[in-house]
Amino acid sequence: MLLLDQRGTGRSTPVTARVAARFADPARLAAYLGCFRADAIVADAELIRRQLCEDEPWETLGQSYGGFITLTYLSRAPEGLKACYVTGGLPGLTGTADDVYARTYPRVRDRVHGLYARYPQDATRLRRIADLLAVKDVRLPDGDRLTVRRLRTLGLALGMGDGYERIHWLLEDSLDDDGELSDTFLRAVMAVTGFTDNPLFAVMQETLYGQGAGPTGWAAARALADFAEFTEDADPLLLTGEMIYPWMFRDIAGLRPFAAAADLLADRADWPPLYDLDRLAANQVPLAAIVYHDDMYVDAGLSLRTACQVGAARVWVTNEWEHDGVTASGGRVLERLTAMAAGRA
Repeated sequence: MLLLDQRGTGRSTPVTARVAARFADPARLAAYLGCFRADAIVADAELIRRQLCEDEPWETLGQSYGGFITLTYLSRAPEGLKACYVTGGLPGLTGTADDVYARTYPRVRDRVHGLYARYPQDATRLRRIADLLAVKDVRLPDGDRLTVRRLRTLGLALGMGDGYERIHWLLEDSLDDDGELSDTFLRAVMAVTGFTDNPLFAVMQETLYGQGAGPTGWAAARALADFAEFTEDADPLLLTGEMIYPWMFRDIAGLRPFAAAADLLADRADWPPLYDLDRLAANQVPLAAIVYHDDMYVDAGLSLRTACQVGAARVWVTNEWEHDGVTASGGRVLERLTAMAAGRA
């Protein structure tokens, strides 16, 4: 078994804020970052496979973005694959970033309402914290100002099986007896929203959808204007989800070295396609995928549309788990997917 640290992460020459700061020219940094998409990751994987397995194909498991990479792998080097398993990660093959976020905001809204239905006191706590931040300069331990918009990014956790509890437990310790934000809360918010360990998650988020159909143009930020219930003064306050906004690269210390390059990536219009529709339609590599019906991050409708466009694909749709079902299920998800690929289920 090979656990791959894809380029730019883990032990594969990680791209950190310190690395980004070495680039004096934002255009050079943007060009460098453009080499970290799924097509390059697939090329790396094939190089490793040939070194380890020579001409023998291997099986892959792609969780979330790993599913996006899987479809690129099937598009570019299907000869290297014996079978593929995808968990919560069948991407739309032709959809734009605008299509994705038009579908994403309503799911996030519903998930926030679910949080407040389970823990009504959390709606009161979040509104109280937001009101405090609107009138007071509150600093995180690293010196960043905690703003309402950064507070709202805590909603990224809501798509996981324990997402409600993660946020509830965080909010339980948010306020001291004097009504000020607790040190414990501020440290936790800094860690959860700071992107210190995974800046590429933020930098490359919308490039996933760039395929020559024009620039992504900060699609999540533009789409936000279409949903009036997401204003910062709304009561109850709605959190945001897996959305990356341009302000993050000015407000968050771990992302500031990427700011100018991130703008250039958002403006880039010549992204090469990641998926070969004809090759995917003719695919003969067994592909078994689970689609989580209520997935907050990857739209189930787009995933099912993709499944119909890929040969040899078998799909299991369930609402038993959230986006993290492959781990939360204790092995049941992977067991069924392997059986599906082998024709036993």
